[in-house]
Amino acid sequence: MSKWTGIVEGVFPTYRGKITCFACDWLGRQFGLHHDRLVEGQAQTLLFDPGFHEVLEIPCSFEALHRTELLEYSNDALAAHFHAQWLASGGAVPGLSQCIGYRVPPKLGGKDVIGNLEVIDMEVYWELS
Repeated sequence: MSKWTGIVEGVFPTYRGKITCFACDWLGRQFGLHHDRLVEGQAQTLLFDPGFHEVLEIPCSFEALHRTELLEYSNDALAAHFHAQWLASGGAVPGLSQCIGYRVPPKLGGKDVIGNLEVIDMEVYWELS
């Protein structure tokens, strides 16, 4: 957790000392908790996206993320439909240290399409962010 918190803080320095990252998804996006923002008395969940270079505020706590958000809003939270498209196109399942990243990130003008994705080492992907 501390390793990825540090990596994310390096890319998004305004969050330095305010977050703890606790999970990632298949696109290499990191889920974190913002300790200064509370929801239901708990730290708010954030999603740090290296491909779009943006931070999405998920309006729930860690507990609600697992109890409701990931179950009822899996497409929004995990890009589930995009993942299904990736797999249906013959895309590989990434290893533990890998993710599916954009060849040309959308933040640099790349398209948000299956043909612009590749398997990449997650640390390298974040370094290129």
